[in-house]
Amino acid sequence: MKKFLAMLLALGLLLAVTACGASEEGSDDEKANGGEGEKTEEITELTMGFIPSQEADTIADNVKPLEEYLSEQLGVPVKAEVMIDFVGLVEGMRTGQVDIGFTNPFGYVQAKERADVDVLVKAIRHGSDKYKAQYVAAADSKLNSVEDIVATEGLTWAYGDPLSTSGFLFPASQLMEMGIENLDTFFNQTAVQSHDNAALAVLDGSADFATTFTDVRDNLEKDIPDVKEKLKVIGFTDEIPNDGVSVRKDLPEDMKNKIREAFLAINDNPEVLKVMNEVYTWDGIAEAKDEEFDVVRDVYNKFKDQLGE
Repeated sequence: MKKFLAMLLALGLLLAVTACGASEEGSDDEKANGGEGEKTEEITELTMGFIPSQEADTIADNVKPLEEYLSEQLGVPVKAEVMIDFVGLVEGMRTGQVDIGFTNPFGYVQAKERADVDVLVKAIRHGSDKYKAQYVAAADSKLNSVEDIVATEGLTWAYGDPLSTSGFLFPASQLMEMGIENLDTFFNQTAVQSHDNAALAVLDGSADFATTFTDVRDNLEKDIPDVKEKLKVIGFTDEIPNDGVSVRKDLPEDMKNKIREAFLAINDNPEVLKVMNEVYTWDGIAEAKDEEFDVVRDVYNKFKDQLGE
């Protein structure tokens, strides 16, 4: 009896080992053939997230031709969603609710850190894929350079938003590198909600200098034809990569490539390029790489607490 039980036990073990071997071989075959061992997400719809640069309803209407274009190019419906703020965009990309996101330079760096997104393309404006922040003063001001600003404590500094790349963060970083230890005590700072308002604050005398994108005066010329005679540019920051388009990390690689190529092809589609210009003032589109944003990361790390965690 004991001998019979032993034979049964041995036979059972042999069958178990054989079954495990067959299962492992089956898994390898599935992986090799793209089976369940390495599933690829089936994409049936893509959501594209925007941060408001104008009224949400206006963006939604303006981007309809872009939705249609991308839907045709990618072979799946693409819908636009205007997010309340950047935090919502990053969270949407992290959780897979948003597939494609329009991100400014600091926004991308934060999204990369928090959601591990991949940047695909970036904007071309005025023939360049980079831009600088500029320092603006009144034409009759004694300030003629950034060095003059650093040498003069107590000036009133106007900027649009303390989270703005060109409005505050890059100039603030530069001023600190030039020797100002505490920006809060060295300057009287005033955040005035927009680049245009920052320049206007200098124009009306409520600020000694402003930091804005280049060249904010172009925006004001329609209403103030002689604005370039009244306001002078006295300096610039280092170059900043333009804003771009990123995608969630776990989107299939073939879809990422299709999205990249679809956006690059917009350069040859005047109708859709006009949409990009209306929404975010893009004149063209270039491929983007993560390492291009290292200069932004350096500044981001200085202001990480201020930018929020």
